[in-house]
Amino acid sequence: MFSEPTIIKYTENYSNSIKKLKQALKTADTVVIGAGAGLSTSAGYIYNGERFLRYFSDFNEKYGFSDMYSGGFYPYATKEEFWGFWCRNIYINRYTKTPKPVYSELLELIKDKEYFVITTNVDHCFQKAGFDKKRIFYTQGDYGLFQCSTPCHNATYDNEEIIRAMILSEDFEIAENGELIFPKDKKVKMTVPSDHLPTCPVCGKPMTLNLRSDNRFVEDEGWHKAAERYENFLRTRGGKTLFLELGVGYNTPVIIKYPFWNMTAKNKDATYAAVNLGESVTIDTIADRSICINADIGDTIKDLAD
Repeated sequence: MFSEPTIIKYTENYSNSIKKLKQALKTADTVVIGAGAGLSTSAGYIYNGERFLRYFSDFNEKYGFSDMYSGGFYPYATKEEFWGFWCRNIYINRYTKTPKPVYSELLELIKDKEYFVITTNVDHCFQKAGFDKKRIFYTQGDYGLFQCSTPCHNATYDNEEIIRAMILSEDFEIAENGELIFPKDKKVKMTVPSDHLPTCPVCGKPMTLNLRSDNRFVEDEGWHKAAERYENFLRTRGGKTLFLELGVGYNTPVIIKYPFWNMTAKNKDATYAAVNLGESVTIDTIADRSICINADIGDTIKDLAD
């Protein structure tokens, strides 16, 4: 009978952990990055507080929710209201410049390595920072894609043009750098016109976001090709491997965290590293090959670059 591994907190001090991770990065032949929401949070994609109120104070006043996450699940009475919220949410979290350069600084650390990224994030930050799109697997979807809500077929559609039209219909202006500009002489609208609502080009039913929330999530051809590239990468790349987990919590641990633990356990030349403020842990069976850093990811990347 085999015993279950025990999750343990890693207690080594920050300075020593940074030294170990620098060495692991230096000597690694292969780096597999697993990224969760904590990475984008460190990069400035904050869904509550000042950033929420900057763009959604009117929704806060009318509907009472105080963060973008809650706004995404609010039972709006009409599709015009639903897309009134979601066009802003998608635009600021997908089509504007990432607030902090955490992703680009991460790329500088690993760009000369054989690398691959698996992420549950849907904000496209890796590609915006210059990561090779053929080395990224977005497992949970993309804010930049629509799919049929039924779905009647397994295809997705780029939504940038439609989202921009929705934004402009709310009376926002878009600066040359892509930032949203509130009009000076009037309030922005909270709904979009009915003729702006996205509909499926095949069956005519409403389109929805390509985000994994239930069994209607479309895994299109691009999704399957990315999954295949990821599996091929894991199977064919040898040598010293660093499994670098960044900002991954316990919402979907079976996608990144548990597989990283398992692959590290099976490969004696592998090192597991986790950087996550408040949730950096490992398991006892790989503790001697683990580096866990309980700190902000952006600060950690800067220290690794020094």
